[in-house]
Amino acid sequence: MTSPQDPAGGADSSAALSPSNPRRLAAIDLGSNSFHLLVANYQDDRLQVVARLGEKVQLAAGLDDDGMLDEATMARALDCLARFAPFLEGVTPDHLRVVGTNALREAANSQAFIEQAEAQLGHRIEIIAGREEARLVYLGAAHALAEEGRRLIVDIGGGSTEFIIGERFEPLALESLRMGCVTFTRRFFEGGEITDQRMRQAELAALSELANIRRPYQRLGWADPVGSSGTIKAAAAVLAAHGEAPEGVITRQGLANLRRRLIKCKRLDRVAMEGLKADRARVFPAGMAILGALFEAFDIERMRYSDGALREGVLYDLVGRNSPEDSRLKTLDGLARSYQVDERQAQSVAATALALFEQVRDAWGLNDDQARFLGWGARLHEIGLAISHSQFHRHGAYLVEHSDLPGFSRPEQRLLAFLVRGHRRKFPFKEWQALPAPDRTSHARLVRLLRLAVILNHSRPEQPPAVPRLTADGETLVLALPGDDDPALLLNDLEQEAAYQRAAGYSLVVSRA
Repeated sequence: MTSPQDPAGGADSSAALSPSNPRRLAAIDLGSNSFHLLVANYQDDRLQVVARLGEKVQLAAGLDDDGMLDEATMARALDCLARFAPFLEGVTPDHLRVVGTNALREAANSQAFIEQAEAQLGHRIEIIAGREEARLVYLGAAHALAEEGRRLIVDIGGGSTEFIIGERFEPLALESLRMGCVTFTRRFFEGGEITDQRMRQAELAALSELANIRRPYQRLGWADPVGSSGTIKAAAAVLAAHGEAPEGVITRQGLANLRRRLIKCKRLDRVAMEGLKADRARVFPAGMAILGALFEAFDIERMRYSDGALREGVLYDLVGRNSPEDSRLKTLDGLARSYQVDERQAQSVAATALALFEQVRDAWGLNDDQARFLGWGARLHEIGLAISHSQFHRHGAYLVEHSDLPGFSRPEQRLLAFLVRGHRRKFPFKEWQALPAPDRTSHARLVRLLRLAVILNHSRPEQPPAVPRLTADGETLVLALPGDDDPALLLNDLEQEAAYQRAAGYSLVVSRA
């Protein structure tokens, strides 16, 4: 293992790259079975691995019947992150992403763990939705394969399994099913016994999950089934060690032979095979039940293993972030088209909001990323009109929060939804209180700017209006309107807005310049 060196580049992700100025990137994948760290230099459109680390933390095994992560599991996870931390030295914050998957999506107390982990790493953690996880898995695998043709990518994790059909770097179908080697171990192998009946029960449960996607996936079709994950890597390694398949390949007959050998082991603590690492042995039978069901459901005879997975996908996605290649821009464009957003009005509100933002940026300590989300919130603020004009801000917030938005993490979707929800009428105090405490001040400030931008564009002008001068003193905003006209409607709207903000504990002062 090589420890990272200081990055040659600065904090600006748009800095020019050269052989002497590679971009140092890092990703941490907080999986349900394992935590993984990947540090790499990016240059010449390739990742050059600097450090790779993985530990079996088994978050999913620490979930009790009430869906709570137990203290011992959280301590184990934090200890792992403490060992990862030194490898992040020299990686700038905008070049690092930490993502959580199924176990953290499911845990009722995930926020408590996240706050401790963020304090330890000094960086935000993003919980990603299942289909976003699938998209990133595909991105990592597609770059590793770099081949033509339509392929099926499968990633069996600790708590979920991702299925993707795609061509080159474009996914055509994305799905994440709630079945994984850790959760299935708890569900079907409680007590540690391995029998044919238990294996079949696990396989049938997996087949039941797969029934939802089997026909549409078969209609799309593929030429090349590929697996990416520790479970599939382990299966390929065991089959190769026993001479039952070429290296990196899993066959249907080989899986059947492997299943029989696992049943002969009789107990999880006796699972030991050439090619199988000891730290994976306990969850291996459940993983093989899921893999066997996959082969059965899709009538697969042969699958190959690919190294590319979620963490590689996170890094490739990070390369394109905040650039014209940002996957989030494509998502926003698609959403705006689907719900027939008035693009001219959206752009006018966005331009006004960003002009107001720039005037208070320093006073409020705002940054470029917050400006980006303010503009995006402005683009989507009227999305709910596709459902009803009445309460359209509520409808819009629901659409944004509960849609699959490729490229966006759950916290990012929550921010967009909050902006849409809060752009008009009463300040969304209930939704504001549900935000993580560290985000409340900045999110409230952004929504207050968006509210003013919407009011200033109330008459839906052909061109964005002239932007009044705005200053901030703590949480008091002072808006100075030009004194050469008499905007009665605007003054009435601002008076009502001042009352809404006052009721939420904020101050808006409107003056005439």
